[in-house]
Amino acid sequence: MTHNLDTLATALYATTDDLLKERPDLAPRRPPVGIAPRLSDAELVTLAMMQAMLGFTSEARWLRHARAHLRRLFPYLPQQPGYNKRLRKAAGLMRTINRILAINTSVWSDDVWVVDSTPVECGRSRETVKRSDLAGWVEYGYCASHSRFFWGLRLHLICTLQGLPVAFALTGAKADERETLLDLLAADPDLLRDRPGQTLIGDKNYFGRAFEHELAEQETNLLRSARKGERERPGAHLFKPLRQIIESINETSRASSTSNGTADAHPTASSLA
Repeated sequence: MTHNLDTLATALYATTDDLLKERPDLAPRRPPVGIAPRLSDAELVTLAMMQAMLGFTSEARWLRHARAHLRRLFPYLPQQPGYNKRLRKAAGLMRTINRILAINTSVWSDDVWVVDSTPVECGRSRETVKRSDLAGWVEYGYCASHSRFFWGLRLHLICTLQGLPVAFALTGAKADERETLLDLLAADPDLLRDRPGQTLIGDKNYFGRAFEHELAEQETNLLRSARKGERERPGAHLFKPLRQIIESINETSRASSTSNGTADAHPTASSLA
């Protein structure tokens, strides 16, 4: 296990370091004159990805674990506030590395994607709502699957059937799922450019003649469950077995977004590009 972990960390570091040498513009901006960080950007990306892969949702707990077990890989480790600050500034670099790693997997070319959204609760007490720095664009929304209201964001996710994220967005809790999906696809035209006939599977909230027509114009097929009063739609037999897969993917992604701090989120479409 230790040998495999070291190999994985080395591969992540080498990929990131090589990319930064070719594209120094991807690195977080720093003053031309100043103290060089003791933890390089390539080491930061490697550390953050290992945190996600090993399932640590707490930055403080992860750094304690790294100090106890990963000193051979990271001679210097920052304190939690410094680590969080560096991660915020490196968000763009992290997305680029994620996309490169995703493209190099065998499932990237999958011709079937699933699309869904899930609540990211940011607080429950009234005092939290009033005092939170997120107040102003985080809002109350309704979660139909749990039959309750929540205060927070909504994570919109396009992914493969194997759970590989293709694109995502964090929006306000009341954001329209259909508009967000179209924004995601518009934000990265390369996603569909070489994928004629791509199939998207979603739930009954992805409805509407104009919405489906816009997807069809991008040569994308939509499969969704029928709404009340509609006749059964094509692909209905796929929805029940896929539901558990989608919920599992959402839960993993929601935990990651929460552990990395929802204050980094912005209520516009983002992708792994």
